[in-house]
Amino acid sequence: MTDKGSSEPRQFKTLPILISLLIAGFIGMFSETALNVALSDLMNVLQITPSKAQWLTTAYLLTLGILVPISGMLLQWFTTRQLFVAALCFSILGTFLAAIAPNFEFLLTARVVQAMGTALLLPLMFNTILIIIPAEKRGAAMGLIGLVIMVAPAIGPTIAGLLIESLSWHWIFWLSLPFLVIALLSGIFFMQNVTEVTKPKIDVLSIILSSLGFGGIVYGFSSAGEAEGWGSPKVIIAIVIGAIALILFCIRQLTMKQPMIDLRAFKFPMFVVGVLMVFICMMVILSSMLILPMYLQQGQGYSAFKAGLLLLPGGIINGLMSPVMGRLFDKYGPKWLVIPGLVLVAVSLWFFSGITATSTVVFVIVLHSVLMIGISMIMMPAQTNGINQLPLEYYPHGTAIMNTLQQVAGAIGTALAVSIMTSGSKSYMQTVTNPADPLNIGAAFTHGVQNAFIFGMVMAIIGLVIAFFLKRVIISHKAQASMH
Repeated sequence: MTDKGSSEPRQFKTLPILISLLIAGFIGMFSETALNVALSDLMNVLQITPSKAQWLTTAYLLTLGILVPISGMLLQWFTTRQLFVAALCFSILGTFLAAIAPNFEFLLTARVVQAMGTALLLPLMFNTILIIIPAEKRGAAMGLIGLVIMVAPAIGPTIAGLLIESLSWHWIFWLSLPFLVIALLSGIFFMQNVTEVTKPKIDVLSIILSSLGFGGIVYGFSSAGEAEGWGSPKVIIAIVIGAIALILFCIRQLTMKQPMIDLRAFKFPMFVVGVLMVFICMMVILSSMLILPMYLQQGQGYSAFKAGLLLLPGGIINGLMSPVMGRLFDKYGPKWLVIPGLVLVAVSLWFFSGITATSTVVFVIVLHSVLMIGISMIMMPAQTNGINQLPLEYYPHGTAIMNTLQQVAGAIGTALAVSIMTSGSKSYMQTVTNPADPLNIGAAFTHGVQNAFIFGMVMAIIGLVIAFFLKRVIISHKAQASMH
């Protein structure tokens, strides 16, 4: 990356920029998942139904699904510093509103404001790292992002469980606030502008179609995963409108001179494989992260804090493995990491599909840890390899595509897992003579959980087939020189 009017490469203060981004990213991901464990508690305190409580997660995903696609364009309209400060201001405001929320509606609004900050931050973080880190060291840097992105959701439920037991759910947000302020201050002092502001023409129709498309799909699938079920008119209409809007959006992007998201990134085969890997990975991980705490709390009768504690080792192992996998990726490329990773994921989910109300704590911790090691072997290597094949001008578009599809995959994965779990429980209930018996209720719930894990295993096997098409992307020195 060179300054206009000079052939000298720009020098970036890489470490301070990285630290600012990683603190902000960590808290963004922490608040996305910390609330999962608090949902049962919130239902009692706020007197709301499970399907209503689910909206605290759905609204967050929905906001990301609508805003992240626009991020590619925002990265070309505003400087890195402007976007970073705006993202942190949204996050701080949303977190503060959530901390003082007196009721459900107020908390839901706060979650949307919080998500606006995360939606700006995630693509900004990936895009900045792609520009300031040379390609041969990129695996290690992406591994560092992996450490942050995976450890935050891992420790989120444990810390949230502890706060709920000793204080109240409001403290989940009070705890995040000082860290967000620190990230904002370090960003104001250290963040540099790394992208060129080109101010492409804003196409309002593209924004509307993208919002309707991604929003409709996320909303439809999320509603199906709640009480409505797949046959509800609301679900069918949302998914149909979403699908039609997405098709029109894609056609429009391909015919425009300056598209909002340049879909020609899909011309690069390893980028396509990377996107598919990330999509499958997010479906598996987010559905597992939702089903497992439910199983531990409802199937095994653990408290929120204990359920969070049991999932902590796997999450920490995953976080620690991410930088290791990043370095291995830099050395050996993606194939020898991704294929064994998918085998580990498929095998652990197969064992999970045999889980019962009497399964031991050790069994759950070991399986969850194996699942998380597998995920760390797939996610960053596939993502980095895919982005590496793109030319520099496609980076904002590539990161916008990857990040958008992660949110969509999360919504689809959790919705499918929850609806498979619910229908599994219902079909079991139809076979018993005394549906009111607590033992039958527990067995029906466990049966549903087993079905949800079988769905995850099938997704992992599909991923394994795709992984055989992976090839390592070698970046030429000429391309490298033009980047730095």
